[in-house]
Amino acid sequence: MNETLLALSEAERLARLNHEARDRSFPNVRPVDAATLIVLDRQGATPRVLMGKRHEKHKFMPGLFVFPGGRAERADTAIPASSELTPETQARLMARVARGTQARARRLALAAIRETFEETGLVIGQPVESARAGNTGWAEFLATGFVPDLAALRFLARAITPPRRPKRFDTRFFVVEAEAIRHKAGDVVGPDSELTELAWLSLAQTATLPLPAITRAILADLHAALEAGWPDKPAPVPFYYEERRAFRRDLIG
Repeated sequence: MNETLLALSEAERLARLNHEARDRSFPNVRPVDAATLIVLDRQGATPRVLMGKRHEKHKFMPGLFVFPGGRAERADTAIPASSELTPETQARLMARVARGTQARARRLALAAIRETFEETGLVIGQPVESARAGNTGWAEFLATGFVPDLAALRFLARAITPPRRPKRFDTRFFVVEAEAIRHKAGDVVGPDSELTELAWLSLAQTATLPLPAITRAILADLHAALEAGWPDKPAPVPFYYEERRAFRRDLIG
């Protein structure tokens, strides 16, 4: 397997992001909050991550392998949880944003768990006797008998889509250990779904996949963090964004 893409330097990651083909003909819009969840399995000799292949007919990133995720919704904020974010994770989510509130940080983490459930059927949570969500996108999740487990999430990276793209997201990349999966609901993945297949892949195996440039950069960040002993040894959070038509990579924390 080609592992060179996992060892990309900061300059190489930025160069790949800057050279990725992009249509800039769209009206500029404000990026919306979004969240992605990297499910990490470290039980074997080699760490593996869960990735899904997007449907070939999607207008947005068709046929590419991605982590489950999507935009944060207003209803995410009020959902009950078995645990809250760690103080460190919460503080870093609140940094470098105009309205860095605890509610916003919580909403992002909950969005990552909800979107993962909707796209894969995997439940990151703890069992409860009963929980109600009303008429929200959380009804099916809570019907499984679980509520989200926010303390299990770690904040790995953040990236903002460049201006004048068809969709713009301010995405937070979370990581959760595979052992935090408590339940799997239904047959969510298939030929007519948003994700047509799921695969557990070593980080080296991801080097051969069709991936968005930002996903490849985040995988390189994950590889470097794990090599340095993360999450047991805290490390700054990489933050990717464009300034004067060139990508930057700052560090939060």
